[in-house]
Amino acid sequence: MIVCVAVVGHQNNPLYLQSFTAADDALKLHHIIHCSLDVVDERVNNPKKSGPTLNETFLGMLYPTENYKVYGYLTNTKVKFLMVTTDLEVKDADVRSFFRKFHAAFVDAVSNPFHVPGKKITSKIFAERISGIVKSFGSVTAG
Repeated sequence: MIVCVAVVGHQNNPLYLQSFTAADDALKLHHIIHCSLDVVDERVNNPKKSGPTLNETFLGMLYPTENYKVYGYLTNTKVKFLMVTTDLEVKDADVRSFFRKFHAAFVDAVSNPFHVPGKKITSKIFAERISGIVKSFGSVTAG
């Protein structure tokens, strides 16, 4: 089950963060997202040590904890998408598919002429679309 998704700008500024769990976990999830940014930077700046090629946008599992796993995706413009899940066994193909849909929703949101680049995404349509993608991810992995 996905408990949190985040979009982080190229200067590590938070553009969007949505939690799908109780409010008391929100601070813990913010901390997990923040910690995983160091792993993203390490993989981007030292590609030989981490495995994926420079053209690969899917970063894989970034930061496993006792209860959560964080997966990452990096766009060509250095915007980072992060997903925190409680599932212990998640297929990479499912996560890649999730990030492709997430990226498409992000592109649609920032293509809005009223969106200011580099500012937080406040679109209700984007939030609803992300919620739908998250719900469909949960049903796909359960079945």
